Amino acid sequence: MSSFEAGPPAEPADALSAVAPQLRALRRRASLTLEAAARDAGLSPAHLSRLETGQRQPSLPMLLSLARTYGTTVSELLGESGTDRDAVVRAADMESTAAGGWTYWQAGAAGRGMQALRVRVPHGSQGDIVRVHPGEEWLYVLKGRMRLRLGDTLHRLAPGDSAHFDSLTPHRIAAADPDGVELLFVHTLLQSPTAALCLGPIHGEAT
Repeated sequence: MSSFEAGPPAEPADALSAVAPQLRALRRRASLTLEAAARDAGLSPAHLSRLETGQRQPSLPMLLSLARTYGTTVSELLGESGTDRDAVVRAADMESTAAGGWTYWQAGAAGRGMQALRVRVPHGSQGDIVRVHPGEEWLYVLKGRMRLRLGDTLHRLAPGDSAHFDSLTPHRIAAADPDGVELLFVHTLLQSPTAALCLGPIHGEAT
């Protein structure tokens, strides 16, 4: 949900420009041939070769598969070192930000391939907005109840429930309780900030 973003993410061209040489270096470090690495990652050797030469840009699922194959992280595939950012975010350092009626706190370091947030969704706020954008989302209900619509399916979530879905699935979130709902929320940032597509309210449909 790009409307949650606390700051502008890195442009994909910038973030992915270092991936090609990293992919080849990490494959060689893992002592894998092109064919073996491609097989383990579920890719064709030709496709992996194009990724390593910069002729194609990898999707997030490809990055996740290659990271598992090479025994590393998506951050390392993107050329980020572990000392670039703080690994721990203290509660006292989490400043709230309001956007579209929602309040959120950054719960992870900025500028990574994923963004972690603690989110408070008031009742009646943005519940009619349908979103479609590249990436993945994961959420965990901390307090209150919520409605999550994925495509044509409506899910009702209570505290302790979670959801993990492809963001290209049309989705919308609404608080089911008058007091709102609080969530832990993680989403990927490997897309342009202009890539989010809000389809707008769908009228006449009960949620």
